[in-house]
Amino acid sequence: MKPTPAGWPRISSAIWYDDPASAIDWLCRAFGFEVQLKVEGDDGTIVHSELVFGGGLVIVAGPKPEKLRFAKTPASVGGANTQNLMVYVENLEQHYQRARAAGAVITMEPETHDYGGDYWVDRTYECRDLGGHHWWFVERLQTGGKPE
Repeated sequence: MKPTPAGWPRISSAIWYDDPASAIDWLCRAFGFEVQLKVEGDDGTIVHSELVFGGGLVIVAGPKPEKLRFAKTPASVGGANTQNLMVYVENLEQHYQRARAAGAVITMEPETHDYGGDYWVDRTYECRDLGGHHWWFVERLQTGGKPE
């Protein structure tokens, strides 16, 4: 495979918020994302943004019915999510406390999942953000019988 363009991971996701400017601020405060790019229109609305965490990238924007009829926020479809976002973190307990303090709705408290000696052990929590999107945060504790 050819290398990706500079600053872009192999795969990224776009998530839609009714108030993307507030969502960008909140995602940075609650989850530790960093703004790589934020483009504002003449009226101050977010036209495009790119948030990074580790090697991952998410695009945060408002729904654009004139361009992307399929782009919906969870609130516009009865709270449904068409994707879950999973992010590996280095210190799950610290990340969990940060997200909780910022107002993330915890839908699953931190749990340890042991998938057997040939696979791995993870510690995970799930939460819902201010826009209704579900996020899973995971710390790998052990791989194939060996601590990470």
